[in-house]
Amino acid sequence: MRNFISDFNKLIKLRLTLTVVFSASVSFLIGSKIQGDIIWINWFILTLGGFLVTSAANGFNEIIEKDLDKLMSRTMDRPIPSGRMNTGQALVLSLFMGIAGTLILVKLNFLTGVLSVFSIFLYAFLYTPMKRVSPIAVFVGAIPGALPPLIGYFAAFDNPSISWIPVILFIIQFVWQFPHFWAIAWVLDDDYKKAGFRLLPTTQRDKTSATITLITTLLLIPVGLMPLFYDFGGYAYGVISVIGGIYFSWQAIRLFINLDVLSAKKLMYASFFYLPLLQLALLFDLVIPR
Repeated sequence: MRNFISDFNKLIKLRLTLTVVFSASVSFLIGSKIQGDIIWINWFILTLGGFLVTSAANGFNEIIEKDLDKLMSRTMDRPIPSGRMNTGQALVLSLFMGIAGTLILVKLNFLTGVLSVFSIFLYAFLYTPMKRVSPIAVFVGAIPGALPPLIGYFAAFDNPSISWIPVILFIIQFVWQFPHFWAIAWVLDDDYKKAGFRLLPTTQRDKTSATITLITTLLLIPVGLMPLFYDFGGYAYGVISVIGGIYFSWQAIRLFINLDVLSAKKLMYASFFYLPLLQLALLFDLVIPR
Protein backbone atom coordinates (compact mmCIF):
# COMPACT_ATOMS: atom_id res chain seq x y z
CA MET A 1 0.00 0.00 0.00
CA ARG A 2 2.84 2.37 0.85
CA ASN A 3 4.41 1.74 -2.57
CA PHE A 4 1.08 2.46 -4.31
CA ILE A 5 0.69 5.76 -2.45
CA SER A 6 4.24 6.73 -3.39
CA ASP A 7 3.61 5.86 -7.05
CA PHE A 8 0.24 7.63 -7.04
CA ASN A 9 1.88 10.78 -5.67
CA LYS A 10 4.43 10.66 -8.50
CA LEU A 11 1.75 10.00 -11.12
CA ILE A 12 -0.26 13.06 -10.11
CA LYS A 13 2.86 15.19 -9.40
CA LEU A 14 1.62 15.86 -5.88
CA ARG A 15 3.61 19.02 -5.14
CA LEU A 16 2.56 20.63 -8.43
CA THR A 17 -1.05 19.60 -7.84
CA LEU A 18 -1.07 21.11 -4.34
CA THR A 19 0.39 24.35 -5.71
CA VAL A 20 -2.40 24.56 -8.29
CA VAL A 21 -5.07 23.80 -5.69
CA PHE A 22 -3.63 26.45 -3.37
CA SER A 23 -3.89 29.07 -6.12
CA ALA A 24 -7.52 28.15 -6.85
CA SER A 25 -8.40 28.05 -3.14
CA VAL A 26 -7.01 31.50 -2.39
CA SER A 27 -8.83 32.91 -5.42
CA PHE A 28 -12.04 31.28 -4.17
CA LEU A 29 -11.62 33.09 -0.86
CA ILE A 30 -11.00 36.36 -2.71
CA GLY A 31 -14.18 35.82 -4.72
CA SER A 32 -16.09 34.88 -1.58
CA LYS A 33 -15.05 38.09 0.17
CA ILE A 34 -16.11 40.07 -2.91
CA GLN A 35 -19.58 38.51 -2.95
CA GLY A 36 -19.87 38.87 0.82
CA ASP A 37 -19.85 35.38 2.30
CA ILE A 38 -17.43 32.45 2.52
CA ILE A 39 -19.28 29.17 2.10
CA TRP A 40 -16.75 26.69 3.48
CA ILE A 41 -18.47 23.61 2.11
CA ASN A 42 -18.05 25.11 -1.37
CA TRP A 43 -14.40 25.79 -0.59
CA PHE A 44 -14.02 22.09 0.27
CA ILE A 45 -15.83 21.07 -2.93
CA LEU A 46 -13.53 23.30 -4.97
CA THR A 47 -10.42 21.96 -3.26
CA LEU A 48 -11.44 18.33 -3.76
CA GLY A 49 -12.62 18.82 -7.34
CA GLY A 50 -9.57 20.92 -8.21
CA PHE A 51 -7.26 18.30 -6.75
CA LEU A 52 -8.87 15.55 -8.83
CA VAL A 53 -8.92 17.55 -12.08
CA THR A 54 -5.29 18.66 -11.72
CA SER A 55 -4.24 15.12 -10.81
CA ALA A 56 -6.01 13.82 -13.91
CA ALA A 57 -4.24 16.32 -16.18
CA ASN A 58 -0.86 15.32 -14.71
CA GLY A 59 -1.74 11.65 -15.09
CA PHE A 60 -2.61 12.09 -18.78
CA ASN A 61 0.63 14.03 -19.20
CA GLU A 62 2.67 11.14 -17.82
CA ILE A 63 0.82 8.58 -19.94
CA ILE A 64 1.55 10.56 -23.11
CA GLU A 65 5.20 11.10 -22.15
CA LYS A 66 5.90 7.63 -20.74
CA ASP A 67 8.54 6.77 -23.36
CA LEU A 68 10.18 10.18 -23.05
CA ASP A 69 10.25 9.96 -19.25
CA LYS A 70 12.48 6.89 -19.59
CA LEU A 71 15.14 9.07 -21.20
CA MET A 72 15.44 11.67 -18.44
CA SER A 73 17.11 11.20 -15.08
CA ARG A 74 14.50 13.38 -13.39
CA THR A 75 11.55 11.28 -14.55
CA MET A 76 12.77 7.73 -15.18
CA ASP A 77 11.66 6.65 -11.69
CA ARG A 78 8.06 7.67 -12.28
CA PRO A 79 5.65 4.72 -11.95
CA ILE A 80 4.93 4.17 -15.68
CA PRO A 81 8.47 4.38 -17.16
CA SER A 82 9.84 2.36 -14.23
CA GLY A 83 7.26 -0.41 -14.90
CA ARG A 84 5.63 -0.25 -11.46
CA MET A 85 2.35 0.89 -13.06
CA ASN A 86 1.11 0.07 -16.53
CA THR A 87 -0.54 2.49 -18.92
CA GLY A 88 -3.98 0.95 -18.45
CA GLN A 89 -3.90 1.40 -14.70
CA ALA A 90 -2.76 5.01 -15.04
CA LEU A 91 -5.43 5.69 -17.66
CA VAL A 92 -8.22 4.30 -15.47
CA LEU A 93 -7.04 6.38 -12.50
CA SER A 94 -6.72 9.54 -14.60
CA LEU A 95 -10.11 9.11 -16.29
CA PHE A 96 -11.79 8.49 -12.95
CA MET A 97 -10.19 11.54 -11.38
CA GLY A 98 -10.96 13.73 -14.39
CA ILE A 99 -14.62 12.74 -14.58
CA ALA A 100 -15.15 12.80 -10.81
CA GLY A 101 -13.39 16.15 -10.43
CA THR A 102 -15.39 17.74 -13.23
CA LEU A 103 -18.70 16.46 -11.85
CA ILE A 104 -17.78 17.81 -8.42
CA LEU A 105 -16.86 21.25 -9.79
CA VAL A 106 -20.02 21.43 -11.90
CA LYS A 107 -21.96 21.31 -8.63
CA LEU A 108 -20.59 24.77 -7.88
CA ASN A 109 -21.55 26.19 -11.27
CA PHE A 110 -21.39 25.21 -14.92
CA LEU A 111 -18.60 27.65 -15.85
CA THR A 112 -16.27 26.21 -13.22
CA GLY A 113 -16.79 22.71 -14.63
CA VAL A 114 -16.25 23.84 -18.24
CA LEU A 115 -13.03 25.65 -17.37
CA SER A 116 -11.73 22.56 -15.58
CA VAL A 117 -12.29 20.38 -18.67
CA PHE A 118 -10.69 23.07 -20.84
CA SER A 119 -7.62 23.13 -18.58
CA ILE A 120 -7.20 19.33 -18.81
CA PHE A 121 -7.45 19.43 -22.59
CA LEU A 122 -4.98 22.30 -23.03
CA TYR A 123 -2.40 20.92 -20.61
CA ALA A 124 -2.49 17.23 -21.47
CA PHE A 125 -3.36 17.19 -25.14
CA LEU A 126 -1.97 20.45 -26.55
CA TYR A 127 0.88 21.66 -24.33
CA THR A 128 2.33 18.20 -23.69
CA PRO A 129 2.97 17.21 -27.34
CA MET A 130 4.10 20.74 -28.25
CA LYS A 131 7.02 20.59 -25.80
CA ARG A 132 9.07 18.74 -28.42
CA VAL A 133 8.04 21.00 -31.29
CA SER A 134 8.68 24.61 -30.34
CA PRO A 135 9.31 26.97 -27.40
CA ILE A 136 5.81 28.33 -28.15
CA ALA A 137 4.70 25.42 -25.96
CA VAL A 138 5.49 27.60 -22.95
CA PHE A 139 2.90 30.14 -24.12
CA VAL A 140 0.34 27.37 -24.63
CA GLY A 141 1.13 25.83 -21.24
CA ALA A 142 0.82 29.21 -19.53
CA ILE A 143 -2.91 29.31 -20.37
CA PRO A 144 -3.98 26.20 -18.37
CA GLY A 145 -1.34 27.14 -15.82
CA ALA A 146 -3.13 30.45 -15.24
CA LEU A 147 -6.68 29.05 -15.16
CA PRO A 148 -6.72 27.94 -11.46
CA PRO A 149 -7.33 31.47 -10.07
CA LEU A 150 -10.06 31.98 -12.67
CA ILE A 151 -11.68 28.66 -11.74
CA GLY A 152 -11.35 29.38 -8.01
CA TYR A 153 -12.80 32.88 -8.27
CA PHE A 154 -15.79 31.82 -10.36
CA ALA A 155 -16.44 28.89 -8.01
CA ALA A 156 -17.36 31.38 -5.27
CA PHE A 157 -20.46 32.55 -7.16
CA ASP A 158 -23.74 30.83 -8.01
CA ASN A 159 -23.95 32.82 -11.22
CA PRO A 160 -20.43 34.06 -12.03
CA SER A 161 -19.91 37.00 -14.35
CA ILE A 162 -16.82 38.42 -16.01
CA SER A 163 -15.20 41.38 -14.26
CA TRP A 164 -11.73 42.88 -14.04
CA ILE A 165 -10.92 41.02 -10.82
CA PRO A 166 -10.78 37.41 -12.14
CA VAL A 167 -9.24 38.63 -15.41
CA ILE A 168 -6.41 40.34 -13.52
CA LEU A 169 -5.87 37.29 -11.30
CA PHE A 170 -5.52 35.28 -14.52
CA ILE A 171 -3.14 37.83 -16.09
CA ILE A 172 -0.83 37.88 -13.06
CA GLN A 173 -0.50 34.10 -13.01
CA PHE A 174 -0.21 33.97 -16.82
CA VAL A 175 2.75 36.37 -16.92
CA TRP A 176 4.36 34.65 -13.92
CA GLN A 177 4.38 31.36 -15.84
CA PHE A 178 7.09 32.56 -18.25
CA PRO A 179 10.01 33.30 -15.89
CA HIS A 180 8.87 30.33 -13.80
CA PHE A 181 8.88 27.91 -16.75
CA TRP A 182 12.10 29.28 -18.23
CA ALA A 183 13.99 29.13 -14.92
CA ILE A 184 13.04 25.45 -14.62
CA ALA A 185 13.89 24.84 -18.29
CA TRP A 186 17.31 26.44 -17.78
CA VAL A 187 18.06 24.25 -14.76
CA LEU A 188 16.86 21.06 -16.48
CA ASP A 189 17.96 21.86 -20.03
CA ASP A 190 20.47 19.00 -20.28
CA ASP A 191 17.89 16.49 -19.10
CA TYR A 192 15.15 17.98 -21.27
CA LYS A 193 17.31 17.69 -24.38
CA LYS A 194 17.51 13.93 -23.89
CA ALA A 195 13.76 13.83 -24.59
CA GLY A 196 13.86 16.52 -27.28
CA PHE A 197 12.04 19.15 -25.24
CA ARG A 198 12.45 22.70 -26.57
CA LEU A 199 11.34 25.06 -23.82
CA LEU A 200 13.92 27.86 -23.53
CA PRO A 201 13.08 30.89 -25.71
CA THR A 202 15.94 30.19 -28.12
CA THR A 203 16.20 26.49 -27.13
CA GLN A 204 19.64 27.38 -25.71
CA ARG A 205 21.08 28.65 -22.42
CA ASP A 206 22.20 31.91 -24.01
CA LYS A 207 22.00 35.67 -23.53
CA THR A 208 18.85 36.00 -25.58
CA SER A 209 16.98 33.44 -23.47
CA ALA A 210 18.15 35.20 -20.31
CA THR A 211 17.09 38.57 -21.73
CA ILE A 212 13.57 37.39 -22.60
CA THR A 213 13.27 35.81 -19.15
CA LEU A 214 14.36 39.08 -17.52
CA ILE A 215 11.85 41.13 -19.55
CA THR A 216 8.92 38.94 -18.47
CA THR A 217 10.06 39.12 -14.85
CA LEU A 218 10.26 42.92 -14.97
CA LEU A 219 6.80 42.95 -16.54
CA LEU A 220 5.44 41.36 -13.37
CA ILE A 221 6.09 44.56 -11.42
CA PRO A 222 3.42 46.66 -13.23
CA VAL A 223 1.21 43.60 -13.76
CA GLY A 224 1.37 42.82 -10.04
CA LEU A 225 0.17 46.34 -9.28
CA MET A 226 -2.98 45.99 -11.39
CA PRO A 227 -5.17 45.14 -8.34
CA LEU A 228 -4.09 48.46 -6.81
CA PHE A 229 -4.79 50.39 -10.02
CA TYR A 230 -8.21 48.76 -10.35
CA ASP A 231 -9.10 49.51 -6.72
CA PHE A 232 -9.38 46.03 -5.24
CA GLY A 233 -5.87 45.77 -3.78
CA GLY A 234 -4.78 47.85 -0.78
CA TYR A 235 -1.57 49.79 -0.25
CA ALA A 236 -0.01 47.04 1.86
CA TYR A 237 -0.58 44.67 -1.04
CA GLY A 238 1.02 47.23 -3.37
CA VAL A 239 4.16 47.48 -1.23
CA ILE A 240 4.49 43.68 -0.97
CA SER A 241 3.92 43.35 -4.71
CA VAL A 242 6.67 45.84 -5.57
CA ILE A 243 9.17 44.35 -3.11
CA GLY A 244 8.44 40.83 -4.35
CA GLY A 245 8.69 41.96 -7.97
CA ILE A 246 12.02 43.70 -7.41
CA TYR A 247 13.50 40.66 -5.66
CA PHE A 248 12.20 38.35 -8.40
CA SER A 249 13.65 40.66 -11.07
CA TRP A 250 17.00 40.84 -9.25
CA GLN A 251 17.30 37.07 -9.52
CA ALA A 252 16.53 37.33 -13.25
CA ILE A 253 19.22 40.03 -13.58
CA ARG A 254 21.72 37.69 -11.94
CA LEU A 255 20.81 35.02 -14.48
CA PHE A 256 21.27 37.59 -17.27
CA ILE A 257 24.74 38.45 -15.94
CA ASN A 258 25.98 34.96 -15.00
CA LEU A 259 24.17 32.69 -17.49
CA ASP A 260 24.62 29.76 -15.11
CA VAL A 261 22.48 27.02 -13.58
CA LEU A 262 22.97 28.29 -10.01
CA SER A 263 21.41 31.65 -10.90
CA ALA A 264 18.56 29.87 -12.70
CA LYS A 265 17.92 27.80 -9.57
CA LYS A 266 17.70 30.94 -7.45
CA LEU A 267 15.27 32.44 -9.95
CA MET A 268 13.23 29.22 -9.87
CA TYR A 269 13.06 29.26 -6.06
CA ALA A 270 12.07 32.95 -6.14
CA SER A 271 9.21 32.07 -8.49
CA PHE A 272 7.93 29.47 -6.01
CA PHE A 273 7.61 32.16 -3.31
CA TYR A 274 6.52 35.13 -5.43
CA LEU A 275 3.09 33.94 -6.59
CA PRO A 276 1.67 32.63 -3.27
CA LEU A 277 3.07 35.73 -1.54
CA LEU A 278 1.13 38.00 -3.92
CA GLN A 279 -2.05 35.94 -3.67
CA LEU A 280 -2.03 35.85 0.12
CA ALA A 281 -1.20 39.56 0.32
CA LEU A 282 -4.18 40.33 -1.91
CA LEU A 283 -6.46 38.06 0.13
CA PHE A 284 -5.60 39.83 3.39
CA ASP A 285 -5.49 43.35 1.94
CA LEU A 286 -8.47 43.05 -0.39
CA VAL A 287 -10.50 46.20 -1.00
CA ILE A 288 -14.15 45.27 -1.48
CA PRO A 289 -15.60 47.22 -4.42
CA ARG A 290 -18.60 49.34 -3.43
